[in-house]
Amino acid sequence: MACPASVCTPSPRPFSGLPEIEYPFHDHDALITACGRLCMHRKKINISTVLAGQRVGLKEVEDGIWLVSFMQYDLGYVDLEARTLQTVDNPFGAKL
Repeated sequence: MACPASVCTPSPRPFSGLPEIEYPFHDHDALITACGRLCMHRKKINISTVLAGQRVGLKEVEDGIWLVSFMQYDLGYVDLEARTLQTVDNPFGAKL
């Protein structure tokens, strides 16, 4: 049995990486810190270390209440007074 390197050839097209995620319908976008926090208006809100280094979209839905989105998924709502993320239903779950 031949190893894959002897059978396959490298692609002639260079891989330049994925484009940056943009949030055109949101008010702002922010970078999640390495410790998993979202810093906005001098307040630190714990989101998740899973999203560390990723951009999220922020949209103000009410005064002091912000919708946090990653790609096309809504993760939850941030209340700036309580400094907490209230999650919505599992955005990655099965839709019945």
